[in-house]
Amino acid sequence: MVSGLRYFSVLSMLLQLNSIPFRKVLPQTNDGKALSYWEILGVVPDVIDAAPSESITIEYDGGLAVVGGNELTPTQVQNEPVTIEWPFQPGDLFTFCLTDPDAPSREVPLLREFQHWLVVNVPGNDLKKGETLTTYLGSQPPLLSGLHRYTFLVYKQPQYLTCDEDRLPNKTLKGRGKFSIRKFADKYNLGQPVAGNVFQARWDGLVTQLDGGLEKLKD
Repeated sequence: MVSGLRYFSVLSMLLQLNSIPFRKVLPQTNDGKALSYWEILGVVPDVIDAAPSESITIEYDGGLAVVGGNELTPTQVQNEPVTIEWPFQPGDLFTFCLTDPDAPSREVPLLREFQHWLVVNVPGNDLKKGETLTTYLGSQPPLLSGLHRYTFLVYKQPQYLTCDEDRLPNKTLKGRGKFSIRKFADKYNLGQPVAGNVFQARWDGLVTQLDGGLEKLKD
């Protein structure tokens, strides 16, 4: 009889615990604040100093959305996104970039950062009306290089920019390495990014490695 009472007591406790709603606990800083995905992924501080306050809405073909560090395949992101949107006011000009801090790998980032896309003087969020300095290039993670953090960032410009950087109009790896969006922003007084987003990708064996691959690139 006693063992039966103990059984029902334990069962009752389990049922009560099961009724408590589950709360996902995010990593926290020393002052108790929850870390953002920017900090969890290490994009802050590897690429930027602080997380942007706004998110860029980005979708690739097939409705594939970029959502705070989710994983997509190189095959899925070979073409430019079909949707790119962020908040703006009439008359605003922006600089938009896509950069990879993990070239050729996060463990050995000798080419950090690798620029995949760079457009300046964007009116509102109409990229087609901006000035493209670097043509879009889909992700090119080498075999066994792990996940790469592909980082979209938007900076509000204080004025129209006249840039002296080399133009990279071709889909080639050459000339894209050892870039720094932080230094670019400092050079043109862009301040901190106002919006951003991140996806991750790893080698999938289906995308042709340009110019022999990132691991063989010198610059």
